[in-house]
Amino acid sequence: MAVDNSRLKGFYKLSVPERRDKLAEIAGLTDEQVQAWANAELSEEAADRMIENVVGRYSLPIGVATNFIIDDEHYLVPFVVEEASVVAAASNMAKRCHAKGGFRSNNTDPIMIGQIQIVDCEDPEASRDSILAAKDQLIQSCNEVDPILVKFGGGCKDVEVRIIETMSGPMVIVHILVDCRDAMGANAVNTMAETIAPKVESLSGGTVILRIISNLAIHRLARVSAIFTAEEMSDKGDPAQGSEVIDGVIQAYHFAAADPFRATTHNKGIMNAISPIAIACGQDWRAIESGAHSYCAHEKQYSSMTHWEKDSEGNLVGSIECPMAVGLVGGAVRIHPGAQANVALLGIKSANDLAKVMAAAGMAQNLGALRALATVGIQAGHMKLHLKNMISAAGAMDHEIDIVANMVKQSGERITMAIVETAILEIREK
Repeated sequence: MAVDNSRLKGFYKLSVPERRDKLAEIAGLTDEQVQAWANAELSEEAADRMIENVVGRYSLPIGVATNFIIDDEHYLVPFVVEEASVVAAASNMAKRCHAKGGFRSNNTDPIMIGQIQIVDCEDPEASRDSILAAKDQLIQSCNEVDPILVKFGGGCKDVEVRIIETMSGPMVIVHILVDCRDAMGANAVNTMAETIAPKVESLSGGTVILRIISNLAIHRLARVSAIFTAEEMSDKGDPAQGSEVIDGVIQAYHFAAADPFRATTHNKGIMNAISPIAIACGQDWRAIESGAHSYCAHEKQYSSMTHWEKDSEGNLVGSIECPMAVGLVGGAVRIHPGAQANVALLGIKSANDLAKVMAAAGMAQNLGALRALATVGIQAGHMKLHLKNMISAAGAMDHEIDIVANMVKQSGERITMAIVETAILEIREK
């Protein structure tokens, strides 16, 4: 189950061990799960089982975004990411929709597409008709492959056929639509496609080549929305200032909706939250990234994953819709102790829950970026949070970092590497 309260006041002020202890208490984590955060959470033996030619492991920080209320449940959300300001921005924006109840989800069923490519069909339309006439038989053959999936309400639900023109001539493409339940589904879908391929080939009179899942999961969508009042969008509860911020956010969104050059960076900011949660929870984040960006260009010009508008009361209304092929059955989440600890922190029990958390975080992160761009600019907050990384990169010793950070902040000057290097020289001269 989700946590009782995602509002962790003063959490950022705690030491790293104190944060772990607090989360363990709140989420009821085991000692083993806490140690998966504290230590090198992946053994060399486990790493060697996951991929080939292993030579070591590579660590990234695990941060926790707070303040997330989704469908009236509180969530503490793990991020695995190297970029400063991402966790802070998501947490900040998640807090700003509490007055209207937080985020709401309306996800579709977890349907994935398996594709079977057929070439050299003498009459593609006749091939399509022949395959569709045998639809029920093909669905049954698919479901005989995975009776456990069918038992839990999943399995192959439909068969579609498309004819596409290519540089090699017309191709007949069969889609099997598979409800994958709490699995991402690649293994099940690929096995089903390979199983019925000989029958499909016979029906078509052509030659089957590829039999593979598609990561453009147009039937498996995460849909989340939220309402932000003008008071919440302001810095100090001033609705007039908040209304100006809302207008700026909407104009920034309109830029992304109309221009693919802006939309690409706009959507990258959304994935700044979605991908880190996917990594934290042992998901195939490359598939999620590919599907999300492809969906933004599916049958249209590449545009925004999110939608922002103002309602009749002057509130900012946001929504996001994107494919979310995630799973809690199989994959790295069953092997990686860190991923298991992160899933336990979330308290989720289904792939649908994980999908809605990731979508909500993506929308919150997007709003954080749009709000910053429409007000002080993106660099001010980002560089402030990135400051200690800059100081370390400039050659400061561990005991010098906090001193230099305070000097730079108190100077009131724009944060640059030159300012940082000057501050380091000054404290060393003293």
